[in-house]
Amino acid sequence: MAVVGVLALQGSFHEHIAALRKLGVNGVEIRKPEQLLNVNSLIIPGGESTAMAKLAEYHNLFPALREFVQLGKPVWGTCAGLIFLANKAAGQKIGGQELVGGLDCTVHRNFFGSQIQSFETELSVPELASKEGGPETFRGIFIRAPAIIEAGPDVQVLADYPVRSNRLSTADSPTEDKKENVEEESKVIVAVRQGNIMGTAFHPELTADTRWHSYFLKMANVSGEEASSSLVPAEASTNVNQRPLNDLPTFQS
Repeated sequence: MAVVGVLALQGSFHEHIAALRKLGVNGVEIRKPEQLLNVNSLIIPGGESTAMAKLAEYHNLFPALREFVQLGKPVWGTCAGLIFLANKAAGQKIGGQELVGGLDCTVHRNFFGSQIQSFETELSVPELASKEGGPETFRGIFIRAPAIIEAGPDVQVLADYPVRSNRLSTADSPTEDKKENVEEESKVIVAVRQGNIMGTAFHPELTADTRWHSYFLKMANVSGEEASSSLVPAEASTNVNQRPLNDLPTFQS
């Protein structure tokens, strides 16, 4: 059986492991550098990115995580995990936090605001639907979510989300001349892929739709028959899409 590592320092790692289990794949919790030697792919979950970074530093995980990415092994970061994988992060707290890097983009931390501004929305996901079937949309759950405000030429956009132009102009983007064209901007990037790295600003693990996990498994070449079903019937799992937002986990990117 294929084995996927899930960074288990803090956040929604249990939910990712449950999603992998639905696809017949074994997810193992990763807390120490040496455990990365036993897996060929890794998911970095959503959670509180500052806390995750401090724990990763305490366990001396950053060198091993960077090596894992640089070796070309598939890595997927959701919400806080996306921040970890970005080469640059804006909107940081004083002193910032250490990043793993590898993804040629700038992520704005907490772009969508505080916990009470968390939301759900239907995202257009043509690439996901093309590869995994199912609807042309995916129910994105954004909890104190980041967003990608700049992406390099080799970064493939998998999903974006419309925002007001003035929201982009007030984002803490390091490129000042972007403000001149802000009226032409109408969307912010919320899912990307660059080679072996994937990032989503939302939480697929909190839904019953496992297509993002199936897509990642195919990136990792561990799916095959084990991940042949990418759509899980709603009755097989609690459908988080029907829960009010105040029942969702409290995360802070």
